[in-house]
Amino acid sequence: MSLLEVDRIHTYYGESHILHGLSLSVEAGEAVAVLGRNGAGKTTMIRSIVGFTPPREGRILVDGQATHRWPAYRIARRGVALVPQGRRIFSPLSVRENLLLGARADGWTLERVFGLFPRLRERAEQAGGTLSGGEQQMLAVGRALLTNGRLLVLDEPSEGLAPLIVREIGRILQGLKGERLSILLVEQNYHLALQVADRVYVMNKGQIVYEGTPASLQGDENVKRRYLGVA
Repeated sequence: MSLLEVDRIHTYYGESHILHGLSLSVEAGEAVAVLGRNGAGKTTMIRSIVGFTPPREGRILVDGQATHRWPAYRIARRGVALVPQGRRIFSPLSVRENLLLGARADGWTLERVFGLFPRLRERAEQAGGTLSGGEQQMLAVGRALLTNGRLLVLDEPSEGLAPLIVREIGRILQGLKGERLSILLVEQNYHLALQVADRVYVMNKGQIVYEGTPASLQGDENVKRRYLGVA
């Protein structure tokens, strides 16, 4: 049984039909990347999974339980931990307060997050809004880890970050993958996604147009050129 199963979902904004029968899955302990250009529907897919924009048709199951009609807070309690696009930290709150907002006791602790992100320990009492973009992304990942979910969902974690910080985010995600944490990574950064993923999907116009391993995608020049703009 898949930890996450998205089964032929159709999602709309008003009357705008964004996702067209989209299906994908994430197995326990697997890192899956979803690639696609701007406007492909990647963020809408995440919003459907976490309950912000429920699909009108199709099913979403988390560990075998249908969640597509649940409110977002209940899906989070089921074990889906979101690192949203744009970080969405609470700027006036301290780093420590941001981290502890949704913390649940089981596995990941504040001390363990500080061990993963030493810069957050150094800035624990600073307001979140005073951090650099890379530090805010670390804070967003740490906050999600402290919810102790079983599936970490990341929406464009490399967006707007310097290449050095992107490499650091990749290193951290590889470490989390090594701990058998299940990961769904939505990215435009082709190289970061392939560095982390066991399996890759490519989206275009609200549909999955490709599924395979990173190695098979590397060798498919047509898919890379047509849907990702990668030469």
